[in-house]
Amino acid sequence: MPVSAARSASVRSRRWRSARRRGPTASRTGERSSSATPASCRSGKDACHPERLGARSPRRGRETAARTCGGPVSATRDVGGQPVGEHEELREQYDVVVVGGGAAGLAGALTTARALRSTLVVDAGEPRNAPADGVHNYLGREGTGPRELVALGRAEVEAYGGQVVRGTATTAERLEDGGPGAPRFRVGLEDGRSVLARRLLVTTGVEDVLPDLPGLAERWGRDLLHCPFCHGREVADRVVGVLSVNAHGPDQALMWRGWSERVVLLQHTGAAPSAEQAEKLAARGVEVVEGQVAALDVADDAIRGVRLADGRAVAVDALVTMSLAVARGGLLADLGLATAELAMGELVLGEHVPADPTGATSVPGLWVAGNVTAPMAPVLTAASAGMTAGSMITKDLVDDDTAVAVAAHRGALRLGRERVTA
Repeated sequence: MPVSAARSASVRSRRWRSARRRGPTASRTGERSSSATPASCRSGKDACHPERLGARSPRRGRETAARTCGGPVSATRDVGGQPVGEHEELREQYDVVVVGGGAAGLAGALTTARALRSTLVVDAGEPRNAPADGVHNYLGREGTGPRELVALGRAEVEAYGGQVVRGTATTAERLEDGGPGAPRFRVGLEDGRSVLARRLLVTTGVEDVLPDLPGLAERWGRDLLHCPFCHGREVADRVVGVLSVNAHGPDQALMWRGWSERVVLLQHTGAAPSAEQAEKLAARGVEVVEGQVAALDVADDAIRGVRLADGRAVAVDALVTMSLAVARGGLLADLGLATAELAMGELVLGEHVPADPTGATSVPGLWVAGNVTAPMAPVLTAASAGMTAGSMITKDLVDDDTAVAVAAHRGALRLGRERVTA
């Protein structure tokens, strides 16, 4: 399941159609230390070791964005107050360009940068889980604030020579096949600049479309939740209301009952529980409230309950619902790659960009990773997918370089034979 959703300004609300059925849808180089290369280094390169990069080495404990929701976050400052790189000079060409700087994108960039590949990350600075107070079930980083995690990731990428710039990639163009070693893509930025890329990794995530209810977007990722593994522990002692919008509502309520002893199923626009579901809900002590929810009760910047269309009030401390996760695939459409419907049985979960298990798409040289292809993936899974994609991109570049070397080798042998026979 995905992590907390995008900030409220980027979350669209549209009328939710219950039980929607399936249908067709269309490198910046790191400064080297003058000290000797560690004996453990087999490459002979100081840049292999972040500890050789002094202040650029990422460290815990630096002052970063506040972990609490709505904390101050500078638009142009990274971990330690360092510039993100909004106006940095760009190279004409990179081995790898990564569009999207969340967990998947940064993990992919870290992998290719460590593989000594020139790597550029273009990040709009809008992580999907920005409203959340922490990232959970991320081994070694439990509870880290979403923006802090991104800042630490950027620092790690830069420590290995990668370049991270703030901006939005607005266009992507496939270039004519120039043979092995040639760039395959041109990526245009909103400020008018463009770069060439031998390989492209897109990790632009999804947009969460919420049920049509006033005030939901402002609470999303805070006390309007969707994933018990991401937020269940934090509301374990509270009254949790499940806002049902489809046939999955009763199952959601039963799942959340595993975390909270006080769960209320708000039937809203969802299907009524079946006889079997009703028995399970009763056995677990889940109250079922019929009627459509008309408004939220919010006080002191917290959900206090909901009001039904007939005027009844139901007290809850947190709400749970399902969003429709729609891949941010506009950039990919320029490359001839369309999104596809993602469903669980007859229940449509959203749209995603199809790819193989490594993130490779049907477009040669183009990979995707994270929520843009797997909308339900949590942060740790997205990061793992980014590393996998980065590894396969590196392998593809090695094969490409080998093809260039073989062609040059054959040419040299041929020239040598011609000289002998001349």
